Amino acid sequence: MIQLIYVADPMCSWCYGFGPELQALLEMMPDANLDIIVGGLRAYNQEVMSEEQRQTIRGHWKHVAEATGLPFAATGMTQAGFKYDTEPACRTVVATKMLADHLSPVQLLSVFRAIQHAFYAEGKDVTDLRLLSDIAVRALNETDGAESFDASSFYETLVSPLCMADTRQEFEQCQRWGIRGFPALLLVHNNALHMIASGFTKRAALVSAIEEIQKNGRLL
Repeated sequence: MIQLIYVADPMCSWCYGFGPELQALLEMMPDANLDIIVGGLRAYNQEVMSEEQRQTIRGHWKHVAEATGLPFAATGMTQAGFKYDTEPACRTVVATKMLADHLSPVQLLSVFRAIQHAFYAEGKDVTDLRLLSDIAVRALNETDGAESFDASSFYETLVSPLCMADTRQEFEQCQRWGIRGFPALLLVHNNALHMIASGFTKRAALVSAIEEIQKNGRLL
């Protein structure tokens, strides 16, 4: 079985752009197992976003839109006092893993994608914990095919010290692996980690990298 580790942040625009490529790869390899590790792109940032910062980030978004065709809302990051803190969105992914361990990591990607869609395509403030709870529960119930989750219970997990600590541990794991940019996709092969994507990467290149590692045990 192919074992992949996806290291990303829901509020990373190139992770948003990479989503369809990752989905296409997983559809080609339905037996692959995927672990999701959150990276903390701008975790714990408490600086209110300036107009200059907003325009700089919008420049990055324009590049992603041109490369992928994905939608970006003009209202993104325009909320009064908006702080580009990616920890809450990352923590939502961790809370999802804690509460929905009966779902496969591939199914759990639905929450990751729902946060991205809310932030980029709808321009919502996904630093809001109540909103994040609503987004996650809606995605989970759609994926699970039942009303298995409710926003109040999800919120309780989201604000728990354990969830905060687990999120920080994932950030620290990324640092130990030496991963500073997102997205990153790792392949576990022969008890070793192999980087098959560092940044936005097309599906064909991902497949070639996996095949090369499986054949020779390394990337050329």
